[in-house]
Amino acid sequence: MTWRDRISSDPKICQGKACISGTRIMVSVILDNLAAHVTSQQIIKSYPSLGPLDIDAAISYAAVRALPATDR
Repeated sequence: MTWRDRISSDPKICQGKACISGTRIMVSVILDNLAAHVTSQQIIKSYPSLGPLDIDAAISYAAVRALPATDR
């Protein structure tokens, strides 16, 4: 599994921001929760359409986006 299998960006959904595919849950919401020390289990409880692999994909997406464009 790669983050590309679970994350999409569509200009018609959430103004084109990266979301978990098939949802309107933005990657930034997941990352903000993790930064606030909310556990993956708590995030999934708050957003039942998410699964553990979606959380992992959001983290992987953020890691890739943090790299310089030449290293992506």
